[in-house]
Amino acid sequence: MRNDNLHGAAGSSSERRALPSGLALAGAALAFTSMYLAAGALTPLLVVYRAQWDFPPSLLTVAFAVYAVGFLAAALVLGSLSDHLGRRPMLIGALVVQLASNLVFLLAPDVGWVIAGRIIQGIASGAATAAFTAALVEHAPAGRKGLGPILGSVGLTGGLAVGSLLAGLAIQLTPSANTIVFVVLSVLTVVGGLAVAGSPETIRRGPGALRSMIPQVTVPPAARQEFLAAAPVVAAVWMLAGLSGGLAPSMVHSVFHLDSGLLDGLAGFIAPAVSVVVGLSFARVRPRAAITIGIYAASLGAVGIIAGAWAGSLGGMFVGQAIAGVGFGAAFTAALGLIIPLVAAHQRAGVVAGIYVVSYLGLGLPVVIAGQLTNALGVVPTVAWYSAVVVVLSLLSLGAQQHLKRRGLRQDAGDPAGPRELSRA
Repeated sequence: MRNDNLHGAAGSSSERRALPSGLALAGAALAFTSMYLAAGALTPLLVVYRAQWDFPPSLLTVAFAVYAVGFLAAALVLGSLSDHLGRRPMLIGALVVQLASNLVFLLAPDVGWVIAGRIIQGIASGAATAAFTAALVEHAPAGRKGLGPILGSVGLTGGLAVGSLLAGLAIQLTPSANTIVFVVLSVLTVVGGLAVAGSPETIRRGPGALRSMIPQVTVPPAARQEFLAAAPVVAAVWMLAGLSGGLAPSMVHSVFHLDSGLLDGLAGFIAPAVSVVVGLSFARVRPRAAITIGIYAASLGAVGIIAGAWAGSLGGMFVGQAIAGVGFGAAFTAALGLIIPLVAAHQRAGVVAGIYVVSYLGLGLPVVIAGQLTNALGVVPTVAWYSAVVVVLSLLSLGAQQHLKRRGLRQDAGDPAGPRELSRA
């Protein structure tokens, strides 16, 4: 009892010194966005590194994709840790790791350092994303809790887009782009970290921290059909994200023979910028309709990208990327909306972990394989095969979605066939 009183007194004193909720929310949003600005900035900077150090295209895609390895490992092991240790210590620790990755990029003498920095960057983002998403909801005003997920979505996808564009602009305007980008990002990370450190803790520490670090990837039977139906298009839209971030900027040089940092940044900006707008706009669209739209858009976007590359039209490739962004924003948001409501609260972490695995394997593995194939096949034929895989995966999901929709209609008509949970989709 005495310990509880002491804890309460200390907590009250801490709360009096903490930032107001509005500043705490703004600080958390800034810190979170700074992580994804840094991840997006690497998209055009990788092209600069390749020109500077003359390493093969396959290493460029590896340097892009290892971010997914670090992210996935950290998300699976550390993603739930803030529920037990508290949001603030987890976020401060992740921001320190993020700052370390910025310093690695700032001082990097070769591509090996860049690869190491990307892994560290992925670990920081993977460890912090779930905690930041929760903290943004918890710091939001009582009547506007929906603001938290919006800030999280904009900070993540919008940060990737804006980071790529601003880094491309820095490359276009100055010979010291790498230094400018990572000095600015380091300052933003420090400011965001100070805001997080000065914010009130939003949860009470509890037991089970070590147990929470055991990865749990489970899809309960109630959600299994929806998960399997959505998994191919989830992989497909993340493959398109990998294409935009890992291959498209270098294609500006190798396929279209243009030497422009701004165009490199634009190649990494278009798809995530469109996806964040579409994801927010589709929030009220029925998930089954939204995922169908996303499937068609992903297929059309993949075809548009390769058509632009075959025709030598950079504008055509950019249009394809924009359509691919529609596919990502619609399909991924809808997949979450179809799968997560089917499981109980205590099962959601395992399901989200399963979605993470599909997503980040789709982001990282195919683009590494594509990087290896470019040496043997050339860039355009490799992108053609890559796009064909995206279309096939999308069509697999389309068939599965139509099957589930027909089963739902039969059940609505009184046919007992089909699991009860599907009718809620």
